[in-house]
Amino acid sequence: MQKNKTVIKLHKPDTSELMFFFACGAIISVPLTLFIYQYTDTLLTGLDSFPITLISSALFAPFIEEFAKAYPLFYRHDETQGSIFNLALLVGLGFGTVELLTYVSALGVPIASRLPGLFFHPASTSITAYGIATKRPLPFYMAAVSLHFTSLHFTSLHFSYNFLAVIGSGYGFLSGIFVVAIAVFASWQLRNATREKIVI
Repeated sequence: MQKNKTVIKLHKPDTSELMFFFACGAIISVPLTLFIYQYTDTLLTGLDSFPITLISSALFAPFIEEFAKAYPLFYRHDETQGSIFNLALLVGLGFGTVELLTYVSALGVPIASRLPGLFFHPASTSITAYGIATKRPLPFYMAAVSLHFTSLHFTSLHFSYNFLAVIGSGYGFLSGIFVVAIAVFASWQLRNATREKIVI
């Protein structure tokens, strides 16, 4: 007796879907981040402006931004692990692009100092995406927020990147490049671990 078989074709995002997720990073994740920031600054009322900037940018930002970038990834249908990972890269790139343009055009920050973000945001978003794709979002979200530099320092990649951007020193920039390199390397390793397996 022969059983009936159903073949499900793997869904591959087309150009319009890829553009949609890039746009999500730009027009959903960024406003969501800014909306939440309003309330974190309100919670810190009474402190001097530097501690508020430091706490908001360096401590809260990793949690807020990584959540805001991962949020669009929960809108998906029959994607493979690899597709979710690739969509995350686009969401992060959309977010990083708007962040770069905002810092450069609105705040007058030199473009070179913000270019690392174009690599950092896609990489960190893809780390969270790997967790979503493998049904373990929380540990990989936390990994995106706080990867360890050494066994002695528990320093978040995002915390370090944002903190170094706030203090703006030459050493900070070089350290920031090192942080970005670690995030990109982690992303690359996780990309190699994805499978063409549908995430249900």
